[in-house]
Amino acid sequence: MPAGAFGRLGRAFRSRDFRRFTVGSSISLIGLWMQRIAVGWVTWELTGSGVWLGVVAFADLFPTVLVSPFSGVLADRFDRRRIALLTQGLAMSGSALLALLSLGDNLSLSGLIVLTAFQGLVISFWQPARMALLPDLVRPGDLATAVALNSVIFNAARFIGPALAGPLLVYAGPGWVFAVNALSYVAMLVALAGIHPPRRPAGGTREGLLKAILTGYRYTLHHPGISVLLGLMITSSLCLRPVAELLPGFADQVFQRGADGLAALAGAIGVGAVAGGLWLAQRATVLGLTRWVLGSLLVLVLALVGFVLTGRFILALVCLAVAGGAMVIAGAGTQTLVQHAVSPDKRGRVMALFGMVFRGAPALGALWLGGLSEWLGLSLALAVGCGLAGGVGCWAWRRRRALQQVLEVEF
Repeated sequence: MPAGAFGRLGRAFRSRDFRRFTVGSSISLIGLWMQRIAVGWVTWELTGSGVWLGVVAFADLFPTVLVSPFSGVLADRFDRRRIALLTQGLAMSGSALLALLSLGDNLSLSGLIVLTAFQGLVISFWQPARMALLPDLVRPGDLATAVALNSVIFNAARFIGPALAGPLLVYAGPGWVFAVNALSYVAMLVALAGIHPPRRPAGGTREGLLKAILTGYRYTLHHPGISVLLGLMITSSLCLRPVAELLPGFADQVFQRGADGLAALAGAIGVGAVAGGLWLAQRATVLGLTRWVLGSLLVLVLALVGFVLTGRFILALVCLAVAGGAMVIAGAGTQTLVQHAVSPDKRGRVMALFGMVFRGAPALGALWLGGLSEWLGLSLALAVGCGLAGGVGCWAWRRRRALQQVLEVEF
């Protein structure tokens, strides 16, 4: 990495609040990814069904679709740090209950779905507050680096979490994985208690709740760049990203490997994602980022096509690593462009819509791809998703110059 890149990373970390937030987030996200692996594995052990994997993923992710319009208004009107503290405390309680039920051998499929949905609901309030809080922790010129670094942390946790969860699942059981995740929230709570972001005037405080929601929707849908980016995210989330939720089935059914194989597949995505995030973090400007976002979507399609075509586990890991890198460049790059282009007084609502797509669309994707896998098999179902996403990606690539003009304006 060039010396100038290290300088850009260092500038972001000079902010005390950003450092604290980053440390707490790192520990908490490792626990979260450990739990996600355990939830998927428990679901597969209880059912052996791709449909039920999709249902549990739906329970985790879909509450965002219902809640995000309201949570975005809250993030624009109220103290985002306090919202974050409350939601993280509730999420810790949900993980602790999962641990108690599992360790007591009382965790049923219905209980798993209910608690997964509860935590998905809590995260739906946490996510827009977290994303809208981030610009308050760094200087404006360091925002793109901060977004990319957060993506690196998220995806490093995607690697570290499964690597830790695999042996713990095998030798101790899922209950201890849930318990570790509950403890990991303490780090995030301590970090949030110690940061002091500047108070900013909330936007749209004179509007009623429904009017404020509709204002945010209209702004997003009529923005010529943000609306297209969110449309691409919907496509990717419906057709490509559900591969993460279907990995338990691929590990067991396609590659005939157990929990260790699942951890390796999820970890491969994380390794590639960290590499992609580090590359993105060293960029000094948003100029040219639109081309990278659109190109990465097409690379993601090709990598997942390779994943479903190969029958060799090592090659599958390589394909998933490439997919992880492309996924992060496309996803974090999209968030950077949206954060750059959005009006500050509507940031919470727009980022809530971003979060709705980021979490809610994969829920629907996991549901429909999981159902399709019962008919066509896991590999062919994912191949269908790749075909649909590839067509939309090619359409967007042809519009790249027009998108650059509205998304990459330097203020």
